[in-house]
Amino acid sequence: MRDDITYRLPQQRRLVTELPGPRSAELADRRRRAVAGGVGSSVPVYAADADGGVIVDVDGNSLIDLGSGIAVTSVGAADPAVASAVAEQAGHFTHTCFMVTPYEGYVAVAERLNRLTPGVHDKRTVLFNSGAEAVENAVKAARLATGREAVVAFEHAYHGRTNLTMGLTAKAMPYKTGFGPFATGIYRMPMSYPYRDPAGQTGEEAARAVIARINTQIGAASLAAMIIEPIQGEGGFIVPAPGFLPTLAEWAREHGVVFIADEVQTGFARTGDWFACDHEGVVPDMITMAKGIAGGMPLSAVTGRADLLDAVHPGGLGGTYGGNPVSCAAALAALDSMERHRLADRAREIGASIVARLEQVAADTGVIGDIRGRGAMIAAELVHPGTDEPWHELTRAVAAEAQRHGVVVLTCGTYGNVIRLLPPLVIGDDLLADGLNVLAEAIATVAAR
Repeated sequence: MRDDITYRLPQQRRLVTELPGPRSAELADRRRRAVAGGVGSSVPVYAADADGGVIVDVDGNSLIDLGSGIAVTSVGAADPAVASAVAEQAGHFTHTCFMVTPYEGYVAVAERLNRLTPGVHDKRTVLFNSGAEAVENAVKAARLATGREAVVAFEHAYHGRTNLTMGLTAKAMPYKTGFGPFATGIYRMPMSYPYRDPAGQTGEEAARAVIARINTQIGAASLAAMIIEPIQGEGGFIVPAPGFLPTLAEWAREHGVVFIADEVQTGFARTGDWFACDHEGVVPDMITMAKGIAGGMPLSAVTGRADLLDAVHPGGLGGTYGGNPVSCAAALAALDSMERHRLADRAREIGASIVARLEQVAADTGVIGDIRGRGAMIAAELVHPGTDEPWHELTRAVAAEAQRHGVVVLTCGTYGNVIRLLPPLVIGDDLLADGLNVLAEAIATVAAR
């Protein structure tokens, strides 16, 4: 428990039925008859309540949440300040459309993001609904402002599920298979992946190899933008070697290429800084944000250099629901909570606890090839013992075993062999320790089968 945070629900793991329980099973049956089969879910229970670091299902089971709805509920799923702000705003109006009758909340969020994001240059912000929408509009603005068309993305990248962002995303299944053709003008470059890169390769060397390939395959004069996740999310929580991002950003600046940092998953204190770019002092030309921005309400943003975003003609950016007033109120309250509870500092504490526990598991089992991440964004890459061969079957089985015992963990990675941990930043130490113990036991149990 944290002394500075008030929890509405008991912060404990408690199972009163097998998972899924009868009520969840009933809802799963209804779902099969009503919801499209293409929508998947990681955990076979249905939520009824959530708070702090727990999710309570419809059967009364209390599960430890080590996923935060994929890095969304960083301040918890029922932060009192966020809930109060949502209720107050909804009591006045839920929508007018900022493009029709604007309102102060949108402006206030833009002002806040202009201050918080890396760099002290003149900035502008535009608000949307989802991370993919933010990415798509950042690319649109970069192409218009530069008069160029080509865009570079990276191996293992994930940027969304719209047509353009599927083209930027690297992994085919389940994100791209059967959905093409995709947007043109996209080029994929190698990512710095220290665990699998040639031994001794530095981040600067990896970046220089990318730059050489850009020069031969595209040409800097044709390149509008380079988009990269400072720590890749769905691709496996890949942290590039030091020097990789700064070298690319410097080259982009020298050649008039818009450097876009996709911080949809890494932003808002998740990595121990406000943004992952802060770790190496990288200042992007544009930054895309979503997930943790609004305490669970749908909101996303692009913040960038004023000359780039102001280059777009009026009406070229926007959307009916973009910057919804209720979501803006939630965002302002969530940002206040992050500052009040010093959640960037808390993310570092959480990360240290996770890494220490996973290192014990790695030594005991021999199936963890790499532990990586930053702050409360930590991953374990599972491999066959004595090799770096991905063990995706083990990964799926470990996640299922942990979930069976009441701990929500997520998987990711190009090879499907990465356990990723994204606990709410308001989780207490005892609850986190219990969740990590269950995960450790799941790894040991499944690996021994």
